Amino acid sequence: MRSVRPPALPIFRTETQARFLAALYLRPDRSWTLADLARELGVGASTLHPEVRRLEEAGLLTATAVGRARVLSIDQSHPVTRPLTEILSYLYGPQVVIAEEFGSIPKTELLFIFGSWAARHHGQTGPPPHDIDVLVVGDADRAKVYAAADRAQGRLGMPVNPVLANPTLGGGVRRIDPPDQGESHH
Repeated sequence: MRSVRPPALPIFRTETQARFLAALYLRPDRSWTLADLARELGVGASTLHPEVRRLEEAGLLTATAVGRARVLSIDQSHPVTRPLTEILSYLYGPQVVIAEEFGSIPKTELLFIFGSWAARHHGQTGPPPHDIDVLVVGDADRAKVYAAADRAQGRLGMPVNPVLANPTLGGGVRRIDPPDQGESHH
């Protein structure tokens, strides 16, 4: 995974801790088990267990027993929830992920996030976004654009919908369909 930011910045003890917090705080509507988070981050549950304990002790995280599992969620009422969410969004949010995944695609001239996610990010009221729309301007290869969308979707946990605009073809915008698995390129 490519990164355009310094790992973990000095405000987090480790990159794993920062990614753990980002998963929790940037998807507050999702409840996690320790196993879910470990899978999401590609680490062992034993690595995360001390982090869960520290966050619970600090009052930033709640754990509710559901059967044999403990369901984890952030405490929205904690005074540092909003500023911590802003810091994590700056470091790990959609703008960073989209730039990392789409930014190196050859022949991409401009890249924009638009739609409901962009509207909410800029303060417009409305329901929470359930996807991220990305405008790719240029003559980028659509298979590479969709591969970037798939990677970004995996990292963000929400659908990423690319729209390709090629200014050399009259500036029209067209939604691109994923390449067929059996499609041959000659």
